Amino acid sequence: MRLAGESDLAAVERLVHDAYTPWIEVIGTRPLPLESDYAALIAAGRVHVTSGFDRLEGLIVLVPEDGVLLVDNVAVHPDLHGKGIGRALLAYAEEEARRLGLPALRLYTNVKMAANIALYESLGYVRTGQANLEGRSAYLMRKPLSP
Repeated sequence: MRLAGESDLAAVERLVHDAYTPWIEVIGTRPLPLESDYAALIAAGRVHVTSGFDRLEGLIVLVPEDGVLLVDNVAVHPDLHGKGIGRALLAYAEEEARRLGLPALRLYTNVKMAANIALYESLGYVRTGQANLEGRSAYLMRKPLSP
């Protein structure tokens, strides 16, 4: 795992496109991660990537907030689903939260992304509410970390 650099921008955007485009049909609109400014997120040191032999395999966007680390985006290349990359990215987020002295993680996910919701719940995230985010219905989820 490493921070994405400026030279990773095209690969990051391609990975996000490949990971989220299949969800457009499911949720009926473009998922929010397709709208993000990855040049700005990379410049701010928010994008962490994992790569294989010839491409980025996954990424996670982490944003420290007051008392919590926001998992703003988790993307895994579609060819690599089911290989544990998403779980590894979320475990990395827990390590980062602890390193930053933050006692919890939070994230949001579209209510129609059942596979993602099931993954998050299996990892200890709990639904804390529901919100309308830019015209999209999302579950708010949180995971407290043990000290």
